[in-house]
Amino acid sequence: MMSSREDYLFTSESVSEGHPDKVCDRISDAVLDAFLAAEPEARVACETFATTDRVVVGGEVRGPGDILHHVEDIVRACVKDIGYEQKGFHWANLRVHNYLHGQSEHIAQGVDAGTDKEEGAGDQGIMFGYATDETEELMPAPIHYAHGILRRLAEVRKSGEEPRLGPDAKSQVTLRYAGGVPVEVTSLVLSTQHLDEDMTSADVREMVEPYIREVMPEGWLTEKTVWHVNPTGKFVIGGPDGDAGLTGRKIIVDTYGGAAPHGGGAFSGKDPTKVDRSAAYAARYLAKNVVAAGLAKRCVLQLSYAIGVARPLSIYVDTFGTGTVSEAAIEKAVAEVMDLTPRGIRTALGLNRPIYQRTSAYGHFGRDADNEGGFSWERTDLKDALAKAV
Repeated sequence: MMSSREDYLFTSESVSEGHPDKVCDRISDAVLDAFLAAEPEARVACETFATTDRVVVGGEVRGPGDILHHVEDIVRACVKDIGYEQKGFHWANLRVHNYLHGQSEHIAQGVDAGTDKEEGAGDQGIMFGYATDETEELMPAPIHYAHGILRRLAEVRKSGEEPRLGPDAKSQVTLRYAGGVPVEVTSLVLSTQHLDEDMTSADVREMVEPYIREVMPEGWLTEKTVWHVNPTGKFVIGGPDGDAGLTGRKIIVDTYGGAAPHGGGAFSGKDPTKVDRSAAYAARYLAKNVVAAGLAKRCVLQLSYAIGVARPLSIYVDTFGTGTVSEAAIEKAVAEVMDLTPRGIRTALGLNRPIYQRTSAYGHFGRDADNEGGFSWERTDLKDALAKAV
């Protein structure tokens, strides 16, 4: 968890939509979206593996069977949109293996609502949400700007402004905090795939530096900032051809960049009955509203569940000494203002919609809520109710 000291360095990393693991997250969430578009109550647990010219999709589903016939098309559409048309991983040439099958009845019986019981959680587990006032988005600054760099490079790659960039990239930002506030970048690491084999590391830096400076706050990049751009040299072979990918391996990139705890469960490919995903979204929603309401400058919130049991087993809040009211009062208030059963979370946040493909890269948090219901957990519409409840 982020230091309680006032003066320190902290680092977070991000990976692009073309990173092998993110390709897999995207495909898993695209399959989920296809099922939810056809049947909002569909159940999906979809895992994806990608390697040289091959994608394997497997897992458990319950929903319209005809979606299974479109999995290959879904995979190719994702890979094409990400931008892979290289030897070794090309959207038109790769082989797709589909091993999706029906959900276990034993899991379903614990989750389904019945005449004498509420719908239960899809699994046991602990989920964390976090918010801090160090950025407008109420996100930790290191992960926020690491995402921002890669998102900007993806924009100029896809627009054709920088056709030499490839889809695969990683960033890492180290910030110096003074008085608990981020003030400068001490080091910045960027490794990005490039399609021109003759480019050197210096050439790549010259290409990307203007876009990085667009993203970072003015004055944070100084003469003392240490840059590492493509430090290993050439990076032409990228994506699953260069390194195999798997759904769910970037959980810290997906959340808070190490600035807050993570429960351990991944998000992508899981329908919202699975509290690994939906309760983590709810925890972020509540923590963000706590900070937006002025009840704390920083807040971490933990929820815990048991499979087949509807109500959370525990609610824990820590405001790191920044709270204007007690943590116990906030814990009581969040349980009053939001129904934290799996169905209550899905209803409050509108999660039974095909909104997940857009979450699969550049973080699940710190994004603007959109008109189609995506990122609904980023709204701050509970802050007045929370302030009143405490």
